Amino acid sequence: MKSEFLEKNGIINLISGMEYSLSYAKEGEKVKDYVKDILKRLDIAPQEIYSCIQTHTDKIACCDGKNGDTFIYGRNFKDTDGLVTDKKNLALLLKFADCTPIVLYDKKKEVLSIIHSGWRGAKKKIPEKALEKMKKEFKSDPKDIIAYIGPSIDIENYEVGEEVYEEFKDFKNRDKFFKKIGGTWHLSMLEVNKELLLDGGIEEKNIEISEKSTYNNLKLHSARREGKTYGLNSMLVMMKWSWRPIFYLLAFIVMSNKN
Repeated sequence: MKSEFLEKNGIINLISGMEYSLSYAKEGEKVKDYVKDILKRLDIAPQEIYSCIQTHTDKIACCDGKNGDTFIYGRNFKDTDGLVTDKKNLALLLKFADCTPIVLYDKKKEVLSIIHSGWRGAKKKIPEKALEKMKKEFKSDPKDIIAYIGPSIDIENYEVGEEVYEEFKDFKNRDKFFKKIGGTWHLSMLEVNKELLLDGGIEEKNIEISEKSTYNNLKLHSARREGKTYGLNSMLVMMKWSWRPIFYLLAFIVMSNKN
């Protein structure tokens, strides 16, 4: 599946689900073939593919095409849950089950980020920290940034303990994204991540939310639904770019040399 919202804003993207599992720990060498197939489906050949070993941190890594560790496909960062780049020929890949993939794109400065925000990441305010990274490293203005909140588990099926509710005690609008259902707390990952994006300065009109539930949509993996053997969905994003300006530049140089 794809986000039409991202496509129309210049971001190539694909969300994979049950057709693959991007869990290297479980699938081993097969994930390399899965990623090749994703690239084939998108008809792209990026210079490099970046991913990360996600451990529910608030760490965001800048990708320049050379940094990071060599991985079975592309390059990789350990203990990292977000990627950001201003390079159009780099693809960013994230894995998720019931947690939330979030894509941020500064259309003015052409800076792209993707982050993994489960309840632990949200508690650490990783969406806001990704925005801070974009501002610090690339001079982005949140008013120029669009955000896509991807598929995640729905509130009805995301039961959490009292301890999780208490983890968010410092959030001013905590009861906006927590709800008691059948006597137990349930958490809306969509609402908490939207709240963090708004707090980070993104305008509400620039936020697109996927209503697809990883639990209810049988085309997607879900840790809660599948249990211990759950697989991993993936989301790959890359900025669109064209050879046309390069051709124009080369033509100009050739014509200049002739004269």
